[in-house]
Amino acid sequence: MPAPTFANHPAALSSAHAEFLPAPLETEIRKIYGRSPLYAQRFPLHSEPLQWSCYREIPALSKREIVERGHQAFFADYREIERGLQDKRYEYESTAGTTAGPMTVIMEDGWWVAQTRRAYEAHPLLAPFAHRPYRKCVLAPVGCSSNICPYEDHPFPHRYFDGTVYLNLTSDPFAFPESEWDRIVLEVQAVQPEILEGEPVYLSLLARAASRRKVRVPSLRVVILTYGKASLAHSRSIAAAFPAPQVDLYGSTEAGYLFVGGAFQDDSRVIDANAFIELTPWRENLPDVFQIFVTTRDREAMPLLRYHTGDIVQRRPAGFRLLGRERDLYFRPDGSLVSAHEIDAVLPDNFSCWHWSLVQTGATRWDFHYVADHEAAPEVGPALARVFGGDVRIALFRRRVIAPAASGKFSLLKPLPSK
Repeated sequence: MPAPTFANHPAALSSAHAEFLPAPLETEIRKIYGRSPLYAQRFPLHSEPLQWSCYREIPALSKREIVERGHQAFFADYREIERGLQDKRYEYESTAGTTAGPMTVIMEDGWWVAQTRRAYEAHPLLAPFAHRPYRKCVLAPVGCSSNICPYEDHPFPHRYFDGTVYLNLTSDPFAFPESEWDRIVLEVQAVQPEILEGEPVYLSLLARAASRRKVRVPSLRVVILTYGKASLAHSRSIAAAFPAPQVDLYGSTEAGYLFVGGAFQDDSRVIDANAFIELTPWRENLPDVFQIFVTTRDREAMPLLRYHTGDIVQRRPAGFRLLGRERDLYFRPDGSLVSAHEIDAVLPDNFSCWHWSLVQTGATRWDFHYVADHEAAPEVGPALARVFGGDVRIALFRRRVIAPAASGKFSLLKPLPSK
C-alpha cells in the first residue's frame, strides 16, 4: 500500500519510507496518544513501528465528533483542566463548530502565541515580526472567550494586549453604526499598526469607512487576510485604502494556523512546524484537488490527529490555492468545479464592490447579492451565468447589507445542499 500524500515540505517528514511512517510523524502520533485518552478509545495503538496500513486505520476525527463527545473527552481528568483554567495554565475559546452546536477549544497557555510566531516565521513578509514587538489591529468575528466577550463594552485600553488591539465588540460589520466606525477608525489611527489583520469582509468595510473619512495609515507594512475566504473584490477594496502587501493566513481556532502565502498568489505552503497535513483526493476527475486531514504538532491540550477540517485545497505550480469549505463549492453537471476563484475571474474589471455573495435558489437559478456604491454593469449577470453554463439564470441584487451566519462569518458561494 503506497504512502499517503502530504502537503508538507519533504524535509518536515524526514526520510519517507514505502512501508513505515517517518520518525517525526510517528513520534507526534505517539505523543498525542500519550496526552489524550480519546484516541486510544477510538483505535488502540500497538508498540511496534507504525506502518502506513496502520495509520490509515486510525479513524479521521470530525468537527461533529468533537462537538458531540465534548471537549472533556480529550482529557483523563477534566477537573485538572478546570483548575488550570482558574489559575491561567489553560484558556478556552468557543468556535462555530457544526449545526449540532458550538465547539469549545481548550488550549494550554502560550500555545496560540507560539504557533502564531511559527506561522510568521514561515513567510518572508511576516518573518520580520516574529521575534520583535510590533503593533497590530484585528477586526474579525468576536466570540466569548478567555480574552474578550462581545456582550460587554470594553473600553480601548482593555482591548489592547501586547501591542494588539481588538477593534470590534460585535460580529456583524454591516450593523455597525457610523459612530462605531468613527471609533474603530480613530483607534486604528491612534495605534498606527504595522500589521492589520482581519476577516476579509470586515476589512473591506473598514476600508470603506477609512476612505470616506479620508484616513490613511502610513505605518502599515502588511495586511493579513484570515478567519474567512477573501474575494478579489475584497482584496482590491482593502488595497485601495491600505496599500500594503497582503498575506493569506489560513487556519482555525481548534487547529491553529496551517497554510500561509501571498493573497491570490496560489503559493500557500504548509506551516510545517505547526502541523502535518495529509492530502486525500476529493473527486476522481479532479486529481489536484484535495480534502485535508490535520495532525497538530507540539499541542498538549486537545491535540488533533487526522482531523478532517472540511476545507478543500488545490495544488498549483507554486504551492496551494485554498478553495474554501466543501459545502461552499459547486459542481457543474459535467463534474467540473466552481469556486469563488472562478467567479472572481469573470467579474469585469470595471466592477467593484465591498462584498458579494452568490446564492443558489434553484437548479438553474442563482442570486448575486452585492454591496457597492454603484449599480453593476449589465454584463455582470451574463458573465456569471457563463461560469455555470447551460440555461442558468443570474439575478442581481444590490444590497445595503448582507447578513453573516450566526458565527459572524460570511460565505461567498452558497450552493444548495447536495442530495
